Amino acid sequence: MSTNTERIPARTLPARAAMPTRLACAIALTGALAAPAHAAVSDDVVKIGVLTDMAGTYADFTGQGSVIAAQMAVKDFSADGTVLGKKIEVVSADHQNKADIGAERARSWIDRDQVDVITDLVATTVALSVMDVAAQKNKVVLVSGAASLPITNERCNANTVHWVYDSYGLAAGTAKAVVGTGKKNWYFIAADYAAGQAMMDGAAQVVSASGGKVVGSTKHPFPNADFSSFLLSAQASGAHVIALANGGQDTITAIKQAAEFGITAAGQTLVPIVLFINDVHALGLETAQGLTLTEGFYWNRDEDTRAFARRFFEQAKKMPSMAQAGVYSSVLNYLKAVEKTGTDDAAAVMKYLKSTEIDDGLFKGRIRADGKFAHDMLLLEVKKPSESKEPWDYYHVRAVIPASDAALPLAQSKCPLVKQ
Repeated sequence: MSTNTERIPARTLPARAAMPTRLACAIALTGALAAPAHAAVSDDVVKIGVLTDMAGTYADFTGQGSVIAAQMAVKDFSADGTVLGKKIEVVSADHQNKADIGAERARSWIDRDQVDVITDLVATTVALSVMDVAAQKNKVVLVSGAASLPITNERCNANTVHWVYDSYGLAAGTAKAVVGTGKKNWYFIAADYAAGQAMMDGAAQVVSASGGKVVGSTKHPFPNADFSSFLLSAQASGAHVIALANGGQDTITAIKQAAEFGITAAGQTLVPIVLFINDVHALGLETAQGLTLTEGFYWNRDEDTRAFARRFFEQAKKMPSMAQAGVYSSVLNYLKAVEKTGTDDAAAVMKYLKSTEIDDGLFKGRIRADGKFAHDMLLLEVKKPSESKEPWDYYHVRAVIPASDAALPLAQSKCPLVKQ
């Protein structure tokens, strides 16, 4: 495997550690598959592009950690960094959370550098723009970082998989659980971009369907450093719940400032629609304790997740977020598909991915016709400081949300790939 990283220096991978039992078996089985006699790999290289946020609002839960996750997937798939006898290469770049930069990088990667698959894509606007480019040029996109439902709904295409989480799944878990505790009146503080609107709309639908009511909302610019006016408006509304439909540093800042204003101490409940373990780490358990959230992956859930996470920690010096775990899973399964089909042709790879059960030790489920990887989600509660047994031991798993409840029903889909 060779690695070409732009702006961020490449890291040297350590010797591969012992794999967890089930994950090791899955990888060993993949390695045992015989390649077709006439393998067709374009340009004699399978090139994987990690297009991510290296230094902005979302860098902590994607960024260089996503590059490390992709490199780990390559190493775990093939000790010599090859598939079908051809070299696997990982490249990376910073899209700076700007759709035009993301689209131009994707176009250049595909036209000049022969990149076959692009992964991560943390910002929704970036993900949608790169999806369009990849569809035009018949390349694969594996989205792990963005949350917007349109990725597999009205903006879906045949070359894209939404791997980890979306606004529907996050809202279906967290909003339903909180309304069920009797906290029915909600006020939303949402980022003024597509994903913020999608998260607010999705959660509001769940709140209403569960017997709750939205009593107000406001939008803030992205990124934002001062949430005082938005929080004071929410406080004045008297809502039981103040829901944050944003992400990354914006969510961290809003939670910290809410604590400073004594909002939760006064009886209102703060609910982040999307929160990553990296955000909890930045906040500290003293501030984050008691928060309810939904994630697609938690490192301390079982033997397999812990084994993967500890190897990731050796390089990243932090535990993996669900987005970074998704990059690992998506790259590993993409390479399995290339090996199984004997080609990196996008149509063949996508057909295989949509026809097989995925179970890699981190995620288990199937990719639907709309490109949504439907798998279980986890309803989590942040532990009190006294309940944490070790660094990064931050969550109680309160419920497992089955894939059937965590994904938009296909009967409601606007994706043209879904036969109604």
